[in-house]
Amino acid sequence: MSFRTTPSVDYVEDVSPGSGALPPRAWYASSDATSLSLNGSWRFRLSATADAEDDSFAGDGYDAADWAEVTVPGHWVLQGQGAFGLPIYTNHLYPFPVDPPHVPTENPTGDHLRTFDLPADWPADGGAVLRFDGVESCARVWLNGTDIGEFKGSRLPHEFAVGHLLKPSGNVLAVRVHQWSAGSYLEDQDQWWLPGIFRDVTLLHRPAGSALDFFVHASYDHVTGEGTLRVDSDVDGRVSVPGLDIDVATGESVTVAVAPWSAETPKLYDGELATEGERVPLRVGFRTVVLEDGLIKVNGRAILFKGVNRHEWHPEKGRTLDLETMREDVLLMKRHNLNAVRTSHYPPHPAFLDLCDEYGLWVIDECDLETHGFTEQAWRDNPVDDDRWTPALLDRAARMVERDKNHPSVVFWSLGNEAGTGRGLTAMAEWIHGRDASRLVHYEGDWNCRDTDVYSRMYANHAEVEQIGKELDGGTHKRRQLPFIQCEYGHAMGNGPGGLADYQELFEKYERIQGGFIWEWIDHGIKHPELGYAYGGDFGEELHDGNFVCDGLIFPDRTPSPGLVEYKKVIEPVRIEGDGADGTVRVTNKYDFADLSALAFEWSYQVDGETVEAGTLSVPSLAPGESADVKLPEPPADRRGGAETQWTVRALLASDTAWGRKDHEVAWGQFPVSARPAPSVAATDRPTASEKLIYLGPASFDVRTGALKTIGGVEVTAPHLDVWRAPTDNDDGMDWQTETRIGSLWRKYGLHRMRHRLDGVELSDDALTVRTRVAPAAWEVGLATAYRWTSDGDRLKLTVSVTPEGDWAVPLPRLGIRFGLPEADAVKWFGGGPGEAYPDSRMASAVSRWQSTVDNLQTPYLRPQENGARADVRWVELGGLRIEGDPEFWFTARRWTTEQLDAAQHLTDLTPDDTVWVNLDHGQHGIGSQSCGPGPLPQYFLRAEPAEFSFVFSALG
Repeated sequence: MSFRTTPSVDYVEDVSPGSGALPPRAWYASSDATSLSLNGSWRFRLSATADAEDDSFAGDGYDAADWAEVTVPGHWVLQGQGAFGLPIYTNHLYPFPVDPPHVPTENPTGDHLRTFDLPADWPADGGAVLRFDGVESCARVWLNGTDIGEFKGSRLPHEFAVGHLLKPSGNVLAVRVHQWSAGSYLEDQDQWWLPGIFRDVTLLHRPAGSALDFFVHASYDHVTGEGTLRVDSDVDGRVSVPGLDIDVATGESVTVAVAPWSAETPKLYDGELATEGERVPLRVGFRTVVLEDGLIKVNGRAILFKGVNRHEWHPEKGRTLDLETMREDVLLMKRHNLNAVRTSHYPPHPAFLDLCDEYGLWVIDECDLETHGFTEQAWRDNPVDDDRWTPALLDRAARMVERDKNHPSVVFWSLGNEAGTGRGLTAMAEWIHGRDASRLVHYEGDWNCRDTDVYSRMYANHAEVEQIGKELDGGTHKRRQLPFIQCEYGHAMGNGPGGLADYQELFEKYERIQGGFIWEWIDHGIKHPELGYAYGGDFGEELHDGNFVCDGLIFPDRTPSPGLVEYKKVIEPVRIEGDGADGTVRVTNKYDFADLSALAFEWSYQVDGETVEAGTLSVPSLAPGESADVKLPEPPADRRGGAETQWTVRALLASDTAWGRKDHEVAWGQFPVSARPAPSVAATDRPTASEKLIYLGPASFDVRTGALKTIGGVEVTAPHLDVWRAPTDNDDGMDWQTETRIGSLWRKYGLHRMRHRLDGVELSDDALTVRTRVAPAAWEVGLATAYRWTSDGDRLKLTVSVTPEGDWAVPLPRLGIRFGLPEADAVKWFGGGPGEAYPDSRMASAVSRWQSTVDNLQTPYLRPQENGARADVRWVELGGLRIEGDPEFWFTARRWTTEQLDAAQHLTDLTPDDTVWVNLDHGQHGIGSQSCGPGPLPQYFLRAEPAEFSFVFSALG
């Protein structure tokens, strides 16, 4: 009888970081040392448990011809069309029993096999290093049958010395990857759980006398304008920077006049570290980061973060990103006025930090650490407060700091995210402070700031932020002396976030508040053949958090959402304000370092939304913080008489830059000169009735109900008062916000099922009046509504009067009328655009004449919800009708009803019908950020109050 030997997998549940790996070091590319990428197609075998297969696959001669294939880098659950398992999304709940360090026996394990030959020019001397840049979550590695070690720390590099094991040809690299391990307890980030070798695998030749590790110290003295360079290297050598005439030995300091590095002016000097065995290219940025006068200062100036949290994401490849996708992210950020990134919640691919250095972004580099799921047990057994786990925490901190220490863009090291507090975090902070005194340490969970250099919070509401700005927030003495940032705010889930402009006002008002980071950059939708994009629950997960994983400023295909367009406007680095009455524009430089010499300014003058004249505007090259009042030219003569007029001033790139083309718009401002006259219709036509219809001007109505039937031959599905919108993610809020989730309250009070009672149809000499009561079943509240129709024979005016009845305990979602048109495609309007806007997210809405199609008016949020409203509309034309408003109104049109939109879970659930449904709204409730943060501010509530508004309809001939 023979028995199969079960391989030992004790390392999977070992709390140590692993064994066999080399000490962490700087990540760099050598100028002349050979390297071999091992990316590509690998043989792959998936097992249900960690010990299902022995390790014979790692030896010579193993026949894996019947194995499947996967692409490395990649996640196996995103390959094989489901044959290799499926993704899992949880926000913070562990998708396995919490019993640290143990994980389930059901532990998907992927054996990866790659055979390779060395290139013909591979040097025979020296050593070699095998580098893994990212593997989730635990891996064991064999080369040519020799077990070389195992490691945890998914988003961190691990290197192994393998020169003594290499052969000229037929090398067999075997990697066993386990989805779950003790390391999984440290990686409970709000994202998809996606196992696999998802970053590069590279073989690096290490010549004798190679640099090994080095640390570039490049400080800047803002008083003298000089930079001091010192490069510490494990191996002695020389450092040269030709552009600065520097040629010194490693370890030796040199001080010269330099241009400093900042996110606005990212000056890099090309240099080289030369040791006996290799040359290493350097990109040196001189800058100094300090905590001084209670402020974060770089190069002597306090900075204001206008940032975003960024998970790595691709809708088909998950966390496997190529260089061009990373570059696309950085360029989008720069073009939308962002200046900072928090690498939530792990170090990114190092190439991303190269791009931040090159293009200019402040970086909070965050360690691969989160234990959020322990909050469910009041942080009991939390690894960060258990000494057994401290070596693993220190290993993760060291691998982040050593890998990324030579990037000038990194100004903060972050200990991790949502891991409670504990001795392990203190040990990390102490080690980081000791290793790198040139940067500051961040961690949001440490509210007493025991281990951090900044007071950081998530989703503090506006009132609390103001208290913090006034230094009235209490806390420890140390905390009160520290600057404040919102490391997460403005939850960009679905429609929103709202309230960004109100936050930015506080950030700029109080010196202590140094900005924040929107949550987050990109929707993590997974491309799906039936659903378009899938989110949590779409793969049959036992536990999931739905579309909470779709909370980005860009959609999965990297199309900017309205939220990003709004944010760009809110944080624009030039403020342009004007007074149309005296023709003066005030320009303020909101940059921290740059003057305005890189910008050109243009003015234009609009009459009824059309530009009639334009020209250039001479603006001084203002220093940061400076303002200037600039006189505009004399406005053109009013040739139309009684028209609405306004100025628009724009700040544009004066020439091409690394991140934007000449004439790219950086900032803009609009200010009115003369207001538009309100539309008026003389009530000269008299309503008449036949057996079935009432006629008034160009319109016909049902004689029994007073419902509008046609206008000038255009059939209309009768307008009626509408208060319902398909709740946004921010309306719905989250489970823990039981008292304030406005979407739930709307449903509780039946606003999604309002009933319309006809109280009367009245004909007078000059009007048709229809009286109704609009109210939800089961409640005593209602809206007494009168529709008064008048006409001058050609045009039709509707005046809607609304009087609330009863005790309205909740605000309204919207207030206006809804009607249907049988045919509509092209849309033209004069008002806010080009994109959607809502009461607290309308800064980016510019008043002009716009055109679109009904389909292009829609915003494709991954979970369908209220979207697409255009604000401040004077008039709109569609479906053969022109509609003017008094006052200005919100306009929405779509090929499905609000109820259908509300019921849909994915965009593919929405089927266009034969009617285009139009909303003309007197008011909309604010959006807020309550999908994780606070709801709308009180001034953006749409309260149930008496209201009157009117619309003028005319047929387009």
